[in-house]
Amino acid sequence: MSQKNIVKIQGIELHLSSAYEGTSKWIGQQEVLRQVLACWLVVDDKDLPLTPRLIGAPGIGKTALATAAAQTINRPLYIYQCTADTRPEDLLVTPVLTGQSKIAYHASPLVTAMLQGGVCILDEGNRMNEKSWASLAPLLDHRRYVESIVAGITVHAHSDFRCAVTMNQDESTFEIPDYILSRLQPTLQLGFPDRHDEMAILEYHLPFCQAEMLGMTVDFLQRAHELKLDFSPRDGINLLRFAMKRLSQDPDHPVSRDVAWREALEKCLGPEALDLENLAMQRDKTLGGQSLPMGLGDFFFMSDDPLHPDFPEEDDDDDDDL
Repeated sequence: MSQKNIVKIQGIELHLSSAYEGTSKWIGQQEVLRQVLACWLVVDDKDLPLTPRLIGAPGIGKTALATAAAQTINRPLYIYQCTADTRPEDLLVTPVLTGQSKIAYHASPLVTAMLQGGVCILDEGNRMNEKSWASLAPLLDHRRYVESIVAGITVHAHSDFRCAVTMNQDESTFEIPDYILSRLQPTLQLGFPDRHDEMAILEYHLPFCQAEMLGMTVDFLQRAHELKLDFSPRDGINLLRFAMKRLSQDPDHPVSRDVAWREALEKCLGPEALDLENLAMQRDKTLGGQSLPMGLGDFFFMSDDPLHPDFPEEDDDDDDDL
């Protein structure tokens, strides 16, 4: 590693991470891009940038949005993928045993962005546990620093450092503690794109795809959005990639476009995706038709048994009239 990729802090050499080299074009929903950029503005010497939460369904483009925002302000981008087993040292500084039986300290993408004045995306932040979030508390408020217990150093953020956190709306996540949520503001919600934008997204990622196949996919996705099913542009891109590969696989025995598309839909999104209306109906039945929790009496008596604790009592009005 070259010397320019090593910095020394309080006598400790830190090996820096590499910046993300990819690019991303943000299509549609320009207002939410402007909101991210507003979060990162500093309007006074005493002002500080905000760290927004980007919320939305998986595959809707939250990371692409933050990437496009970093490109807009022309800052190096670093992405850290949060997981359930992320440790504070993973987030900050990790000790690595070298070939000379010495310990080298490697700065995470987050700490590298802090030192380089770059942008860090904490991707899928609500998959991370509270202990790891606690290590970031002083970074996310007016103090803007982190403390590495492993390396025994304090790292202060460059004035140009910016951060954003993406979070999926699904059940396989941790609940973020309130003292962290109060530091991750504002919350910016991403919705599904409209028909025009969704077509533009697919055309951008799949310029080699046939117009008919693109149209079929956009029709499917727009119907899914109407039914509030969480099929995303990423799902459309994946099923189209598979469908196009199937079409080109055997030129001597070509598969029809419709057959290839339906096969890709089933293999990528599951057989239930072939009938969106039925899938939405089953979801609504599951969400709206749940029975009340069973009590102890339910284990011993049928609901219509007079001995059941919840069996309705007889009206005694007739007795009162006697």
